[in-house]
Amino acid sequence: MPLTFTLHNTDGHARSGEFTVHGRTVETPVFMPVGTAGTVKAMPPEDLALLGAQICLGNTYHLYLRPGVEIVRKAGGLHKFVHWNGAILTDSGGYQVFSLKELRKIEKDGVRFRSHLDGSEHFFSPESVYDIQHGLGTDIAMVLDVCTPYPADHDQAAKDLEVTLQWALKAKTRSLALAESYRSNRSDESYPAHFGIVQGSVYPDLRRISAERLVEIGFDGYAVGGLSVGEPKDAMWEMTEASVPYLPTDQPRYLMGVGTPEDLIMGIDWGIDMFDCVLPTRAARHGTAFTSHGPLTVKASRYSEDYSRIDADCDCLTCKSYTRAYIRHLFNAGEISAMMLTTRHNLSFYLSVMRRARQAIRENQWAVFSREFLSKYRSGDDERQ
Repeated sequence: MPLTFTLHNTDGHARSGEFTVHGRTVETPVFMPVGTAGTVKAMPPEDLALLGAQICLGNTYHLYLRPGVEIVRKAGGLHKFVHWNGAILTDSGGYQVFSLKELRKIEKDGVRFRSHLDGSEHFFSPESVYDIQHGLGTDIAMVLDVCTPYPADHDQAAKDLEVTLQWALKAKTRSLALAESYRSNRSDESYPAHFGIVQGSVYPDLRRISAERLVEIGFDGYAVGGLSVGEPKDAMWEMTEASVPYLPTDQPRYLMGVGTPEDLIMGIDWGIDMFDCVLPTRAARHGTAFTSHGPLTVKASRYSEDYSRIDADCDCLTCKSYTRAYIRHLFNAGEISAMMLTTRHNLSFYLSVMRRARQAIRENQWAVFSREFLSKYRSGDDERQ
């Protein structure tokens, strides 16, 4: 088995544990910084390691188009190519392909699309997407799925779900065949762990069907997908609640594309183990820092003479060494270092929240920790100063 999961403790629905994939151990709950094209924007891999990042996310669609699977393969795989020793999960690229809209066409065996780079035509099948991720040398591969847009009626969501489930079965069959060929040939080459993705839009009955049928197919872990695509926040949590109870307790659960620090706490409270989101890095590039007292628009003029650190409770290198006034000046001057320093802080903050969450769950203090964190975070004290 390429992935093994151990559940150490539960506190309510919150879970602490760890999984090991290809010799790399990841403690959960965990936040995965997003490195879409093989890099977390404005953050070298060495700095990610120093911040305590355990696993990063790449994107199959983008890496397939540029630089291409063969270039990565010849480099020795994605870990060597990007100089990252931690674990790597690659999204299937399904969301990116389906967001192309007029540039793609869903067919029985996959999806035909045109590159957003040069307009060239390509075809993704469930099998080829798994093969691409295997070629990249990822640790965890995601199945190709249909990401239903919001809003969508029940009939459309049900049709999309059926395609997703058929594709999941094909992808699983492909991964089993690859594993069997390695066993038959006594090959020591590794193959990716494989996660299924629960879909079903905002319909609880479809979410349950999706989860149950994916478990019947059998994967190494399960993701809750198709959320954070424009639906109301309440609907996102209702669909998480409609999905998680039907997923195995002894395998990782991954909530895709979510979210804010509050979302991480809420997700953990529902029993989620893994998260990813571009928000901490994207917000940093636009001058917003996340702090223990909520978001702070560090490039705002009010901080031009503020010589305090971004977050008084943070001990990251940015906060130890630089003031709000200086970072605000860097943004004002258009300096790249402004984005780098703020990105480092935001990722440090997210990863710190995960570390503290794991400790609280292990000590059966989750309710206390989550209540105090949310109360402080929602206070917005920094922006009211």
